[in-house]
Amino acid sequence: MQLSGDFLVPPLRQLPRSRVRVALIYNLKESAVQNSVHANSSTLTPGLSSPTLARMSAEQSVDTALPVSRGNDFYAEWDTMETIGAIQAALEERHEVLMVEADTEAYQKLLENRPDFAFNVSEGLFGVSREAQIPAILEMLRIPYLGSDPLTLATCLDKGRTKEVLTYHRIPTPLFAVVRSMDEFEDVRVRFPSIVKPLHEGSSKGIYNSSVVRTPAEMMKEVEQVLETYGQPALIEEFLPGREFTVAVMGNGPEAHCLPVVEINYDALPPGVNPIYSYEAKWIWDKAEDPLDIFTCPADLNQRLQESIEETVLKAYLVLGCRDWARIDLRLNGQGVPNIIEVNPLPGILPKPEDNSCFPKAARAAGMSYNELILTVLDIALVRTRVSSPVPETPVAVVI
Repeated sequence: MQLSGDFLVPPLRQLPRSRVRVALIYNLKESAVQNSVHANSSTLTPGLSSPTLARMSAEQSVDTALPVSRGNDFYAEWDTMETIGAIQAALEERHEVLMVEADTEAYQKLLENRPDFAFNVSEGLFGVSREAQIPAILEMLRIPYLGSDPLTLATCLDKGRTKEVLTYHRIPTPLFAVVRSMDEFEDVRVRFPSIVKPLHEGSSKGIYNSSVVRTPAEMMKEVEQVLETYGQPALIEEFLPGREFTVAVMGNGPEAHCLPVVEINYDALPPGVNPIYSYEAKWIWDKAEDPLDIFTCPADLNQRLQESIEETVLKAYLVLGCRDWARIDLRLNGQGVPNIIEVNPLPGILPKPEDNSCFPKAARAAGMSYNELILTVLDIALVRTRVSSPVPETPVAVVI
């Protein structure tokens, strides 16, 4: 396995820059649409469908209806118009782009328009298989697409299943238990401190400062909150005391590479809070207009630790079947051993540096602009799927 460095492998460098018809498949964060519609509808990205905007502007979103509290994170995984527009602009540098919202009409749109390739960033909304729904449709229609297959996406969204796979392959991950009802709680045997999380969420949904627990009473309260608020099992995980990192990976098989490692600096958080990248840290305390100085990239690592982190990350990436790209989170245990705490085969890619989005941050540290990141990962997927179809030279954004 190759580690960080020259991730533009020879087959990628030699890829003919032919144009293809790319469907950009996305979920649009409702609160972002509503706020923009109310503020200035003329600023909307042309590629976004007016039916979507009309429907969303007519409904009050969960984000604006609730105070900053549990349950206010309903759409946390979805993208804003700014992110979707930035991806669209990057793809249009070389390709024709079809904008497809990942809603109940997506199947028919894809069936009728038959793009050459799909750049899928949709997260879905309902069900434990939500991230796998669009890829499954694309496989049914035999449309090649960016990223991991439905099995990997569904597995990685289930933190318990992910940790079982890692444990089987002897890849370090914190000790854990899964609680599906309060009746099971008395049988749980874990070490304190622990952290309690929803089993099937990402983007720090359901992870709050109070999620770190040090007594059975605190644990019971947090487990009950997860069961009631999210309607899904709770993961109880040993809370590791060491440094925390997140690592962006690009590529496939033995050519997969780590980008520069990002370290999370918890000294930047408000005094007295727990050292975790909670929902409060990600979405409340860290604001684009006043970003937290919470990340170091590249992380300050000695050679031995860097090699250990990257080796652990790449093993996890491969055994879980990740393709094209992913972001993997780790934390050091008391002995300084990197442990996998999260595998995200559908990484967030907010475009602005002040957004503190870790995959683009790592790409910038590797010398890549945002557009280069998008086009590079697309090229990686085109090489894997062997897609190359000529289209007209003038880029066009088509709403379908």
